Amino acid sequence: MLRRVLLPTTILWLAVVGTGLLIVDVIALDERAVSDAFVEARTDTLDSVSAVISEMGNTQVLIATCLLIVAFIWWQSRQWWFAIVPALALGLEALVFLTSSLVIGRPRPEVEQLDHAPPTSSFPSGHTGASTAVYLAFALCATRIGNAGLRITIQVLCVAVPVGVGVSRVYRGMHHPSDVIAGFVVGTTCALIAWNWLPLRDAAEGVIAASAEAGTAMSTRTTGSVVSGTTSTGVISDGGEATGDRADAPEEATTSPSRTAQRP
Repeated sequence: MLRRVLLPTTILWLAVVGTGLLIVDVIALDERAVSDAFVEARTDTLDSVSAVISEMGNTQVLIATCLLIVAFIWWQSRQWWFAIVPALALGLEALVFLTSSLVIGRPRPEVEQLDHAPPTSSFPSGHTGASTAVYLAFALCATRIGNAGLRITIQVLCVAVPVGVGVSRVYRGMHHPSDVIAGFVVGTTCALIAWNWLPLRDAAEGVIAASAEAGTAMSTRTTGSVVSGTTSTGVISDGGEATGDRADAPEEATTSPSRTAQRP
């Protein structure tokens, strides 16, 4: 757990904080032109569509979606350690995002914002990172689906949703493009970290399954030995009876000379 989950998450946090401070304080990257271009491209239809897509990355919506995904995977696989991969990815992403955004403290774009700004800073994008973590983790879990058409469809949708969320956040003036890119990186890394812990659980379950099989095999061999011993005892008993029958013959042979001696 320490080597596969906590250590890479710590390295990710350091990388995010270092990159954010470099962009904000050292380079002072100006992305105003990109934000202005999205503002000029706004239409009523795009405003409505982007609002729906952006909402898919909302905290409450993602938590509910993640719980449904976990419940569905658990129902299908009966393996809790496999089902919690999306939840683990979301938890790691939230930890990295909340703590790193406090350190970096980047202001949001100076354009008209179509949504209410949350109290967290702009870098990295929390909506993008969280949606990427959950849906990419689900896409990784979908690799175990046997039906190729269904598997590919789910994976394509799981990749399309975070991309749509990220573009919507820039369109609605809530994030700089680099915030969204950082969100993609954070979410992807957290999904891979969560997926990477599975070999630990699979190995543990493999040991348990092997032990159970060994115990079953030992019980079968023991039962077979008892049955075989019972059968052997029956043969010996029969042989003993046969031996006893043969033992009666010498007695008869012994008494025969006496009878002969009594004859005149």
